[in-house]
Amino acid sequence: MTKRMVYTALVGIPLVQPGDDVAALICKALEEQGLVLIDGDIVVLAQKLVSKAQDRYVDLNDVEPSDEARKYADLTGKDARYLETVLSESKEVVRYRKDLIIVEHRLGYVMANAGIDESNIEHEEGTHRVLLLPADPDGTCSQLKADLDAKYGADVGIVINDSFGRAWRNGVVGVALGSAGLPSLQSKIGHPDLFGREMRVTEIAIADEIAAAASLIMGQTDEAIPAVHVRGFRSGATRNPALALIRQKERDLFR
Repeated sequence: MTKRMVYTALVGIPLVQPGDDVAALICKALEEQGLVLIDGDIVVLAQKLVSKAQDRYVDLNDVEPSDEARKYADLTGKDARYLETVLSESKEVVRYRKDLIIVEHRLGYVMANAGIDESNIEHEEGTHRVLLLPADPDGTCSQLKADLDAKYGADVGIVINDSFGRAWRNGVVGVALGSAGLPSLQSKIGHPDLFGREMRVTEIAIADEIAAAASLIMGQTDEAIPAVHVRGFRSGATRNPALALIRQKERDLFR
């Protein structure tokens, strides 16, 4: 059982370029902090760090908007080229209004703008770049875990986090886009409470809770902290990927 957890910012990671070795960047940052990964440690990575390394950039100057994108541009006031990029990463449009479009991302997330962002990325002269989410967050976490496990001879966890809004509350919080080496979702159904009453629906979004705490350290603007080391997490629950956190459409009362 977890009684104490320590979150440490991994400072000094440079602006990531396409093709950079993310595992090597993590190892260097850990070394500079005097940290060595041990069993149970978790490394939380900002989505942008991973997306940049994977060259998930799109230059809007190269995008030709479809009729559907132009329709939503008229309805929302957003750039039709941007909306074409959003639609290309989406399964369906869930809601929209002026200056906002909510979609189901091709990976299943329900989110604003398919997670496509213009903040905290370099805009080279003559370009208008945006950044997509990683192509396969759970797969990326699995590969990074394998690399770091081999490097340190340890069994570690990896989380890729991003900032999400929520349907029933103001503000954004960090959530897990991908994970490996930990239980992303733990069911407590059938477990007794303090008075022996059996839990009927309770599930714990462990990876989201870890991601949210890391986001407090990473910040949302110019903090330049894209990675956080976590120590002290303990759980005997079955490991599963962040995909387990996505609620099926037929069970989603907000859709």
